Amino acid sequence: MTKLNARNFQRIPAARWLACVVAAAWFAGGSAACAQTGSETPAPPADSVATPASEAVALPAATSPADVTAPSAETSATAPAAPVIANARITGVRKVRLSGGERNVVRSGPGDTFSISGVYPGGAEFKVIAKSGPWYNIRLSDNETAWIHASLCREFDDLSDLEFRPNKKIYSRTGSFIVAGYAGGYAFDRKSNSLVLGGRLGYYVFDRVQVEGGLAWTHVNRPAEIVESLFDLSLEAERYHMLFYHLIATYELLPGRQMVPYLSGGVGSAIMRGESEPTINYGAGTTLYMSKRTAMRWEVRDYRFSSGTGSARRKNNNIEFTLGSLLLF
Repeated sequence: MTKLNARNFQRIPAARWLACVVAAAWFAGGSAACAQTGSETPAPPADSVATPASEAVALPAATSPADVTAPSAETSATAPAAPVIANARITGVRKVRLSGGERNVVRSGPGDTFSISGVYPGGAEFKVIAKSGPWYNIRLSDNETAWIHASLCREFDDLSDLEFRPNKKIYSRTGSFIVAGYAGGYAFDRKSNSLVLGGRLGYYVFDRVQVEGGLAWTHVNRPAEIVESLFDLSLEAERYHMLFYHLIATYELLPGRQMVPYLSGGVGSAIMRGESEPTINYGAGTTLYMSKRTAMRWEVRDYRFSSGTGSARRKNNNIEFTLGSLLLF
């Protein structure tokens, strides 16, 4: 028993020594591995929790304030520069202030002949749209404008660049009176020809619309053969005077130009052989303005009315071709 214990005692230190050598070798290898890993990735803090590789999420790199606020040199070099306009003009709202007392009249156009659009007290301010001579075109509201004379207001800024320059080829004739005279041929029922003379007095209601009142005379000459073809009778030739008057409305297709085509229509009456017959008429023509106040006009017109008595009463289409001149004032 004593020998066994001694032998075991001798074996124990050797086993412990072997265990110590193995532990030292293992510790040395682990320290080298940790040192190599630590050079690539810093060790987490002691209070952190290790995250498995399968659950790892890539985080964006932190940016410093300098990276956020200061653009890089490359970005500054490639960014397009803002365009610079030489002698750029600062535009703004142009206004005038009324200074003509308590009752300042504004009109529908640049002149005293235009209708009154309103009356405004002194001190009122309005935006200016345009300028025509001593008249300012002002905005009264979002959908209403008017004109006021320069003597009734005071400028806030220089408004000379707002001068209104109308197109010379377009001319407004609204409010003008017309006196016209004409001559031509008149075909009674489109079968007989005679001379016609007439005149008209008109008024431009709008640039496109005018109304005219006219009076004309013709001498109807109907040979016997024409009478026979109309009434199936053998009668002598007819010759008589005819006076007709009419009221016409004219619509201009190209108003304000030098050459103005138009359409027109109206009503009236024809007086012949002591009888009066109601008439309607329609026609078309062209007015050529030689100046702002003088023009030439040629037109064709159809007068329709009935004539005759009893069973011999017939409807007539009477074509008129005329050339005349007119004066605006």
